[in-house]
This record gives sequence, structure tokens and C-alpha cells, in this order.
Amino acid sequence: MLTNPTIRGIISLVLISFSTLGYAKKKGFYLEEPSKKDTETILRLQIFLDESNFGPGKIDGQMGQFTRKAVAHYNYSKGIEYNNYYKAINESENQIKDLYATYAIKEQDLTYIGELSLEPEEQSKIEYMYYRSVLEFVAERFHSDEKFIRKINPNIEWATITTGTEVKVPNITPFQIEDLGVDKSFRRDRKLSSRMVIIDTNQKLVAIWDKKKILATFPITPGQEKFIHRGNWIIQNMITTPTFRWDQSMLDTGKRSNKAYMLPPGPNSPIGIFWAGLSKGGIGLHGTASPHTIGRSRSAGCVRLANWDVVRLSELVRPGAEVEMR
Repeated sequence: MLTNPTIRGIISLVLISFSTLGYAKKKGFYLEEPSKKDTETILRLQIFLDESNFGPGKIDGQMGQFTRKAVAHYNYSKGIEYNNYYKAINESENQIKDLYATYAIKEQDLTYIGELSLEPEEQSKIEYMYYRSVLEFVAERFHSDEKFIRKINPNIEWATITTGTEVKVPNITPFQIEDLGVDKSFRRDRKLSSRMVIIDTNQKLVAIWDKKKILATFPITPGQEKFIHRGNWIIQNMITTPTFRWDQSMLDTGKRSNKAYMLPPGPNSPIGIFWAGLSKGGIGLHGTASPHTIGRSRSAGCVRLANWDVVRLSELVRPGAEVEMR
């Protein structure tokens, strides 16, 4: 259970807070973070980091805390000072030639969209937790939020959008919900199950480690302080499209009641489209219905990631992997 003090020290060193940096460009090199006005550089940087599994949070062309932390951890993985932006920006310019792509709405996309009550009792009576709009579908598919998608598509009438409509989107590998699989579980893997997962509830990050090498970081929303289960655990299971037992008492007090509703699977489930259960009963890493709140709101003990991030966990770790929640 993470008994190696050297590895613990390395992890403690890199999972630190990073202050806001100024902007400087010397001899053609970005040594510090881009100006907030340089939205193209920031957007390209965010896309590059996301593609490299150092999640910057939602793609929006703005320098937020998670973009800064993603740069810092990307730098650490390359043996570079955390606040030197040169390599990340240089690599982003080399690899991300186009900031935007065009996506045509498909008939299949519309099958994931439908009416969805806000009341758990009503939600328990349907078969799927749909996206509520095409705009919500597109925003999550391209790792962004509805506000940014609206901004870059000022002429689209989202309420009347139809099949074949072309939408401008960030040039990111899309989250393809249609490829997710239903009730797909993941077995142990000799390599992936030997990795470590560090959940830093203060920095609101989850980091994946392979021995002394950091492989990925993603933004999270941890549980409320009174519900955080700090300590060492094991990933017990992983499954796509989980159902969810909604219990107001459990959410408020951490204790089950007799009044609960079983909610169907879907992107707007409170636990999103993926569940990784820990050896601490009832606690896991999972998706969310509200990716725009990652890092801000608090859950009742579990660890929430954006659906486009949580789905990548099965490619990085598997059941049997050690987890430290700190």
C-alpha cells in the first residue's frame, strides 16, 4: 500500500499548488504562461494537454487553475520546471495545427437526447438519463461547455437544430458515447493493475503513476470534507453505464434510508457513464451530469470526473490498482 517512501516523496512534491504566473516571451520562447488575451495560444495548449492525458478541465481558451496544473504536471513528466511554458506551447504548436474542426449532427446523435425531469422520482421511471439538448451533447462530446460552444457558433439556433447541421467545435478527440458499450466491465491487467492512483482532495486532482513516472492527471470534485475517506484502497471493479441508487439521506448524511430511487444509466446520471468502485464500500471514481462544476461543488464521498476524462481510466488503470486518497 504505497509503502515506498521515495515514491511517496516524489508524489508529494509534484502535487502542490501553483500560483498565477505572468506572461513573458523572450527570444521567441514562452517562458511563462500566455496572456489571458492570447486565447488562441491557450486553446491550442489546452487541446494539446488534453490529448496528452493531462486534463486542463473544459476546453474554453481561458487560463484556469486546471490548465496551469496540467502544464505543471506535464512539465514534471518531462523533467522540466513546472512554470516553464516553453516546451508545452512549442509542442502544442507543432502538433495542433487546427484549433477547430467541423462536426455534422448525425441522426444517431439525436437518440441520446430527450426530455429529462429534474426530480429523481420521475427519473426512476424512464429507461435512460438523456442529454437534455443537442448543445449539451456537443459540448460534452468535445470536452467543452455550452457557453463556449455557443460563443464559437453565434449563428446556430440550437433549439431547432437538425440532422446534418455543421457545428464548429474544438479540434479534440471526441468523447464518443456510442462506442462506450453497455454494462462493460474491465478485468485485472498485469501492467495496468500494478499502477497507482493518487487522489489529492485539496488540489482536486487525480494522478496516475507507473512506478516513479506520472502518466496522467485529471481534475476532480472530491467529497465533502466530512465524507472524504482518506487512506489506502484498491480499485475493486470498473463498469460502464452504471445505474445509481439516489438516496437524499445518503447524500446529506452519508447514511442510507428506506426512501431511495434507482436511476437508469446515461450521461446525465449523477454518476455519469463510468464507475470504478474502491475497496471502501460505496465509494468510487465516477462521471458526472455536471462537468462544468468539476473542482467547485462537493459530492457525498465519491470522486467525480468529467465523463470525457473518467472514461479514460480503463486505459490507464484496472481493478487491483492501489489508490491513495489524501
